[in-house]
Amino acid sequence: MGTRIILNAFDMNSAMHNSHGLWKHPGNERHRYTDLDYWAEMARLLERGKFDALFLADVVGIYDVYRQSRAPALRDAVQVPLNDPALIVPAMAAVTEHLSFAVTVTTTYEHPYAHARRFSTLDHLTGGRIAWNVVTSYLPNAALNHGLDEMIKHDDRYALADEFLDVVYKLWEGSWEEGAVVRDADRGVYAEPSKVHRIDHEGTYFRVPGPHLSEPSRQRTPVIYQAGSSESGRAFAAKHAECVFVGGSSKASLKANIRDIRERAERLGRDPLGIKMLTGLNVIVGETEKEAQDKLREYAGLWSREAALAQFGGSSGYDLSAYDPDSVLEYRATDHGQSRAAQYTKHAPGKLSVREVMDRIGSLDGRQGGLQVGTPESIVDGMQELIEDTGLDGFNLAHLVTPGSLREFVELVVPALQRRGLHKPDYEQGTLREKLFGSGRRLLPDDHPAARHRKESRA
Repeated sequence: MGTRIILNAFDMNSAMHNSHGLWKHPGNERHRYTDLDYWAEMARLLERGKFDALFLADVVGIYDVYRQSRAPALRDAVQVPLNDPALIVPAMAAVTEHLSFAVTVTTTYEHPYAHARRFSTLDHLTGGRIAWNVVTSYLPNAALNHGLDEMIKHDDRYALADEFLDVVYKLWEGSWEEGAVVRDADRGVYAEPSKVHRIDHEGTYFRVPGPHLSEPSRQRTPVIYQAGSSESGRAFAAKHAECVFVGGSSKASLKANIRDIRERAERLGRDPLGIKMLTGLNVIVGETEKEAQDKLREYAGLWSREAALAQFGGSSGYDLSAYDPDSVLEYRATDHGQSRAAQYTKHAPGKLSVREVMDRIGSLDGRQGGLQVGTPESIVDGMQELIEDTGLDGFNLAHLVTPGSLREFVELVVPALQRRGLHKPDYEQGTLREKLFGSGRRLLPDDHPAARHRKESRA
């Protein structure tokens, strides 16, 4: 019996996510992303596979760094066109009982007061099945469209994010006491005014007097996810995250990032093993090895080099079209994603030319470190080995053809995982936090920084 893994589906409310060029596959139904039935069908499929959550990524701008143009992204639907991820959640929650939803929202361009109400609403409507994936935004196009002349500097974005979380913690944890809502018809009191508090936040970036508009939801604070492997990202995760979407250019670097975040968390007085670690995974599975390899060749033939380079350009800040292809790609700090900028430079095992980097990014089988191809048993072997060798707790499963790749995983890989004791045979009851951390743990633990905002009467 192995340790049971956390398993999320990794997706986006858009025409494509990171399956560059695979929109052309005849079995791909991603063009239906504007249809609620599409998302309801996906939610039912994931619940059938006993997935923990649907993890919804998001961006708030267009990838236009590569070739200094938005055309490559638009031609191949590189995360555009794109809709709001939060608005599809209630429809999926209505057709499922246990599947949870991790929704990405940036702290860079949102306001914490409105954000707190939106996530309290989602947690109410789903019965406590909501997580928030906290990100900072890096696309220049996003900065321009939110009224700025340029992107906020990388480390400044994390300072802003830290204060943003402090504000929402005060609203979620400290504004309404546990017994504030009494609905006492005899006294004519719906909520006790003495138990609803202003937060009077005065900070560098925000001034929010409060109180919170929403009454406490099942979890109060949604489960906190964080995605980022830079120095600032790891420090932020160690302080705030309950689940981390962690990356690494190799098994060794993935293990090092996991160890670093847990050691930082312990120094902050948090339980290091109380933080769940997940990484990205793509699977091409066949009933035989030949079938899986045939699919790989088919998908590789549809892969879009230009789309992949457009996504890399926006996420790293490197417009590789402007480089001499025979020059060595050296690390250059940008205000985009620092771990992405380091992927083929500081974190590569050796020096790579620009041409070599473009070739790796531009081919499906050459660039996907998180790609596993094979039979159900060999896929499970690879997943189990990665967990045992790195300290991972689970995976965010991407998919090349939707919904076909997910359906194959549910029908072929999930039973193999269950036979090995790596995946739950059925769901536990409770909120998302209880499912992840144990029965009765619907609220953030006392060692989390949000806990200091709780009112004494709640104890």
